[in-house]
Amino acid sequence: MPPTPETYATAPIETARGQVRPEWIDYNGHMNVAYYVLAFDHGTDYFLGLLGMDPGYPQREGGSTFALEMHVSYERELKCDQPYVVRTQLIDADTKRIHLFHRMHHANEGWLAATNEVITMHIDMAQRRSAPFPQHIQPRVEALKAAHTALARPEGLGRVIGIRRSGSPA
Repeated sequence: MPPTPETYATAPIETARGQVRPEWIDYNGHMNVAYYVLAFDHGTDYFLGLLGMDPGYPQREGGSTFALEMHVSYERELKCDQPYVVRTQLIDADTKRIHLFHRMHHANEGWLAATNEVITMHIDMAQRRSAPFPQHIQPRVEALKAAHTALARPEGLGRVIGIRRSGSPA
């Protein structure tokens, strides 16, 4: 059954939850960048599953999604054994692409640890080329897009990377 705007209109969706594992800790004593991306990717996978694109989707229907662009911003360190939660907001979508914004918070204390902005493209796996979402997926995408349109735009959305100089707008 497709998600309905009433189901998801009040807040971003919880898409991942976990605990920082010891093997995720780098030589700086905090969670390594690769594992932030892994946790956010788990959030993307869960979100896509809500739309009907679960792990069996490529074999079942011959489609999948590929990440086109991703930005990660680190706000506060997560350390070994700390719990985290990822919440995801659908920013935009069309017939082939989905634009998501993930926020990772400390699961108990609530502070923001990192954000991840990602655009994915639907792919026909036989041709390895972009393709529209199937007819049964597109209404789910549109329902979530409509629901999340009512949410506030996340701080940091569309952030441009660059070195900020004194007196410079960048």
